[in-house]
Amino acid sequence: MATLDPETIAPPSLGEIEAAAQRLKGRIVETPVTPLTAGVLTPFLPAGAEVLGKLELFQQAGSFKARGALLNLLDFSEAERKRGATAVSAGNHALAVSWAAGQREVPAKVVMMKSADPVRVAGCKALGAEVVLADDIHGAFAEVDRIVEAEGRRFVHPFENPLTILGTATCGRECALQMPDLDAMVIPVGGGGLIAGMARAIKLLQPNCRVIGVEPVGADSLSRSFAAGSPQSLERVDTIADSLGAPKALPYSFGVARDHVDEMVLIEDAEMLRAMALIYDAMKLALEPAGAAATAAVMGPLREALAGKRVGVIFCGSTIGEARFAELVARGRGI
Repeated sequence: MATLDPETIAPPSLGEIEAAAQRLKGRIVETPVTPLTAGVLTPFLPAGAEVLGKLELFQQAGSFKARGALLNLLDFSEAERKRGATAVSAGNHALAVSWAAGQREVPAKVVMMKSADPVRVAGCKALGAEVVLADDIHGAFAEVDRIVEAEGRRFVHPFENPLTILGTATCGRECALQMPDLDAMVIPVGGGGLIAGMARAIKLLQPNCRVIGVEPVGADSLSRSFAAGSPQSLERVDTIADSLGAPKALPYSFGVARDHVDEMVLIEDAEMLRAMALIYDAMKLALEPAGAAATAAVMGPLREALAGKRVGVIFCGSTIGEARFAELVARGRGI
């Protein structure tokens, strides 16, 4: 896979983001925003803050990933459509590419880890994709390389891709328009594609809004990269939020994020579990751990700093099996 140079590939312009939003209109969901006002949440939120949640869990295929996946598939030439698409993912991106490929009548072969939630694997198959299981993330990327070489399929990267980041920028655009005059927008970070695109759009439309990224302590590749001034890799990923478990940052998404993100904070897995349980009990929203990460940060390390502020968070996904969700919520209630 070719390395993208952030010095030669510009981040999306406002015009490009607007055009992408128009291209996606009617194909993806313009997900709603809701205030986090339920009484059970109030004691845990910053004092006097107005916290608004972007309900991206209601997106096609269950997460924000559908935006970038569909923009990629819309960009396929006729020859590429015939050869097909491939992707590697812990789950959400694979689901999104499977869905988008089905929308475009493109054959998809997605590579997932053997540890992936069975619900996600079954979901990809139900959407018509062929699923290949790899032992770990490194083996998964090696298998995708083999598929591209042997079958000529076009690879849709989960985050290191201008079209993928353009897709997440459309989510940032919606947030900026649906939640005017934000003091801060809090966004979870895996590989960095979501925060890179969202931060770019938010800074173009609300330049005074502070963009804050959230990572698990056991998957802090972007925080380490910001500190080092260059993309860094992790020897080991250890977090309950598999959607946030990217083992490394990469140049293009890192560069866009570095130029638009104001702050990074770290959260413990226990904070995500508590937020999952509180959100379910208060709002009946079934979030995966990554989907609760932004709220966990607002309730935890950001609570004091965001007191009295107008704050946006994103519920970025909900692809989790019923039994696993029940187990994690039960654990969260005990924290």
